[in-house]
Amino acid sequence: MIHRKIEKLIRNDFHKGEIITLMGARQVGKTTLYDALMDGVENVLRLNCDDFDDRKILEEKTSTELRHLIGDHPFVVIDEAQKVKNIGLTLKMMADLKLPAQVLVTGSSSLSLADEINEPATGRLNEYRLFPLSLEELIAHSSQREEHRLLEQRMIYGMYPKVVTRPGDAKSILNTLTNSYLYRDILEYKGLKKPDVLQKLVRALALQVGCEVSYNELSRTVGVDKATVERYIDLLEKCFVVFRLPAYSRNLRTEIKRGCKIYFYDNGVRNALISNFAPLELRNDVGVLWENMMVSERVKRNAYRRNYAQLYFWRTQQQQEIDFIEEEDGRLRAFEFKWKKTNARVPKPFSDNYPGTEFQVVSPENYMDFVS
Repeated sequence: MIHRKIEKLIRNDFHKGEIITLMGARQVGKTTLYDALMDGVENVLRLNCDDFDDRKILEEKTSTELRHLIGDHPFVVIDEAQKVKNIGLTLKMMADLKLPAQVLVTGSSSLSLADEINEPATGRLNEYRLFPLSLEELIAHSSQREEHRLLEQRMIYGMYPKVVTRPGDAKSILNTLTNSYLYRDILEYKGLKKPDVLQKLVRALALQVGCEVSYNELSRTVGVDKATVERYIDLLEKCFVVFRLPAYSRNLRTEIKRGCKIYFYDNGVRNALISNFAPLELRNDVGVLWENMMVSERVKRNAYRRNYAQLYFWRTQQQQEIDFIEEEDGRLRAFEFKWKKTNARVPKPFSDNYPGTEFQVVSPENYMDFVS
């Protein structure tokens, strides 16, 4: 088994009086992680809320009924909790019972959970995020040398667990994932019934990775209004398909202030959406793949270390730019991602206005320190 970085952190939070929630896209390994945590534990109550009968066990229950349900189980594991009506209220009642049982919850979408859990159960939750496998996790499982050897494969096929463990089936796994799972929670949320719009939108986003996104341009491409585009991107973000990187702006009048870039959490999903699994030597988007992979790996790294740095890109109206900026405790770190090693320098307007900023070019020669 490939051990996940947050396994030890979650285990250390057992029996501290909080419900532990594990959020992440479908197929990233949430259930597998909980299985590992429950290995050797007897009398675990497991409920899979993709199953109608298990959902009904949790819906519209009184605290007395929940107390009876939990009984003497030391652990209660609730998978895909977003499927349960009023799950936030149910979890609040479980927490308020103050039973010795540790409740563990998974969710593949924050669409319902954000509304239904956070408000009723404020102060009773300890939330974790799980992503596709990280380079840091894979290095710990094998070695830096082995992962560097597989770098091209990771850039093309990504790091969903099934893709990593069954590389010969990578294409079919990714095609099934993008066709069957990627939009499921969105389409089930409040009756959204436009898969064609979602498919056009995610494909358009996949072709614009690393570029500043224009909602107006996307609305023309997809054929819906700007407000719908923004709404659907927000839904894709809440289902852990993509994430936004806002523009950094503090001092310069010429800085882009309101733009954003959009990245995918996984290169394999991005490539499946554009139907391109060609080797790197036959591609014209190698720099895009490298940038998307490095940004997503840094997001994973920071999340697993509970590092709350703010992430940005920087650009001026004159097209001077920096790929990636971290702001933490008043300190700035700036990064450029280059597939081919170069002697890139910080743009002078940036260095003049933000003196003391650390700067690094991240290439295949030195990326290990950036991601692990």
